[in-house]
Amino acid sequence: MTNYKIGCDAHKKFSQFAIRDEAGRLCQQRRIEHEPGAIREFLSRFPEQTPVALECVGNWYWIVDEIEAAGCIPHMANAGKAKVMMGNIHKTDKLDAAGLATLEHLGSLPKVWIPSSEQRDRRELPRTRMALKKHVVGLKNRIHATLAKYAVQIDAKDIFVGDGRRALDEALSRLPTETRYCTEQELEVLDSIEEQIKILEKRIKQQNAQTPSIQLLKSLPGFGDILAIVVDCEVGDIGRFDYCEHFASYAGVVPKEQSSGGKIRFGRMLAESNHYLKWAFIEAANGVSSHRNAPNWRNKHVVRLYERISSKKGHTKAIGAVARHLAEAAFWVLKKGEPYREPKPHLPKQA
Repeated sequence: MTNYKIGCDAHKKFSQFAIRDEAGRLCQQRRIEHEPGAIREFLSRFPEQTPVALECVGNWYWIVDEIEAAGCIPHMANAGKAKVMMGNIHKTDKLDAAGLATLEHLGSLPKVWIPSSEQRDRRELPRTRMALKKHVVGLKNRIHATLAKYAVQIDAKDIFVGDGRRALDEALSRLPTETRYCTEQELEVLDSIEEQIKILEKRIKQQNAQTPSIQLLKSLPGFGDILAIVVDCEVGDIGRFDYCEHFASYAGVVPKEQSSGGKIRFGRMLAESNHYLKWAFIEAANGVSSHRNAPNWRNKHVVRLYERISSKKGHTKAIGAVARHLAEAAFWVLKKGEPYREPKPHLPKQA
């Protein structure tokens, strides 16, 4: 039985397939239109467990399902790294598909973890909540900007809840007619989105049981139900990470490093990362910052870390440092199966 290696260059309306035999020879190129069952039908002609390499594209969910339904094994490739490794001067669909098949044949395909179909479906809940939260932030920033244009000041910590909201409603009369109308519309949309977020959060908690991993994550400072569920959904099996630095890099909470000639320069946080994990750890770090003056938080390691870094490098750097600590701590609590424990303070060396 011939052992084939297949490359798939997926697009919106079609996918280009390239098949290499066990000797690495290109024996077939085939374009498959994106119709229900077409990919499954084509791949079912090959032996079961045949690997199929495809790049991480926006519509990969259903393509992976089709590959698995045909009895083949999908291998997701990091698109940026794969293109560099293929080294093609020209770019065509056939060249890309053949290049992926070549990397699969050589065993050098830069693979990306593929979560199960069930987990892909489950993580849509917290991801949708995150998307709605971005709309909330945008609307609030726009309303703040509108008030600033007309020097409307409201003496409240948060103008969107409680007494602050009542003061905001009263202050709208100080805006010009059309500006006031637009702001009222924005507030109406804001209230609607926040109501939808509450409904979504209820469903998130219903559909995500309090598993041991979620309970462990909730022991981290700044973590509640939602952040613990986000991290649990995005991580999957912590065993796929060998060490905590690897996980922190995957979560995007480590700075980009450039070193040359003995000089090291650290830049901004990594852009190529799991953005949902990055958001979760930064959100938790911001929670630490906002609670740092509470009596039961004063002696926590994350608060001391925040204050030490912020006094030297400012708030943003301090948030990044706390986020990285929380990411590495999340790795260890999941790896060891033990709740978070406060790190022991470093004692000065005795002479």
